[in-house]
This record gives sequence, C-alpha cells and structure tokens, in this order.
Amino acid sequence: MRLAREGYRLIGGAAAVTLLAALAGWTAVALLALLLTLFFVNFFRDPDRLTPPGDHLITAPADGKVVAVLDGVREERFLKGECRRVSIFMSPLDVHVNRIPIDGTIVDVARRSGQFYAAYLDKASEFNEQTAVLLEDKRGERILFVQIAGQLARRIICRLRPGDRVHRAERYGMITFGSRLDLYLPTKVEVSVRVGDRVSAGTSVIGAYR
Repeated sequence: MRLAREGYRLIGGAAAVTLLAALAGWTAVALLALLLTLFFVNFFRDPDRLTPPGDHLITAPADGKVVAVLDGVREERFLKGECRRVSIFMSPLDVHVNRIPIDGTIVDVARRSGQFYAAYLDKASEFNEQTAVLLEDKRGERILFVQIAGQLARRIICRLRPGDRVHRAERYGMITFGSRLDLYLPTKVEVSVRVGDRVSAGTSVIGAYR
C-alpha cells in the first residue's frame, strides 16, 4: 500500500511505541498504540487512481462528500467575477491526498490564516484558514481550488508554486485530519455532481466544458 510521505513520521512513531510497549509487557499501551498506528496508516493511504480520458473534463481534487453546489457565486479575489462552486468535505476516514482537477499552469498560490470552524459548514469557505491555488487551463480559462482547514485539520500542505505546469489527477498536497476543498469553476463548465454525492480525487468527474 502506498502511503503519503507526510505520514511517515507519525506512523513510524506510533509503530515504535507499539513495539516498545509490547516488549515492556505494557499490553494496554501496546494495544492503544497499535490502534493509533492502524489509524495513521488508513488516514495517510495514497492509492493510485485512473483518471478518465478527455481534456474537457474536470475531476475531483479531493475524496469525500459533496456538501455544496452553487451557481452565481462571486469570487472577487482571484477570478474577479461570477463562477460556480463545488465544495467537498473530507472526513477523517477519507483519503486526504489532493489532486489537480485539470491540466494547466499554476498562476498563483496564496495562503491565508483564519478560523477553524467545522469544515462541513458553509462559513468555513469564508473564514477558515486556507490555501488557494489559481490555475489557467489550456483554454485560457481560470479555475480556483482552495484547501480549507477544519476543526481537527490544522495543517495544510501544498507543494505548488506559480509557473508550475501540472496535469489532471497529479498529487499536489493534502490536509490532515478532516477538512474541506472548494472548487471554483467557470460558468461555461457544466457541473455533473449534486449535494450528497461521494467523489474520489482524480477519478470522479465534477464537470465538463460545454
């Protein structure tokens, strides 16, 4: 099983405690440490994904549940106009590795401090700590995807820099322990998911250019 490199230290530490506690005869501690090790292994799993063909498709940047699909959203900071927003909530049981939604070039990466409201709440999009990535695709259209921290998720990892050329389903970062990802799309993109749908990063189609 492939694991995200961000989890190596936590998994290794928990496994070491499990071994030492077992050798010392501390059964209860060893069992708790083993459960923690298994939790970390599950959380930091990073399965390979097959992305569907078609350069007009936009795939999910995160695993999780769709909690909002909104038309007529005004995004003034980066897109400076009207767009569509799809929000995905990642529970602690979901894969937390984030992936690029469409081929393109990174225009901007901006980190902003903020609050830590529960990530499934809509106000998390506005007030929570977040990292926004602006991408320009091959059509010259701009797409914004935003990693948003939650109550438990206090660490956002983004490896992208302006000027990077990226491909759909490419891994670019993660958010630890429950979080949210907002995807802002041009109005000409037809969204194909609804609230309540479960999606997988890199494989589930969020929308397509008409």
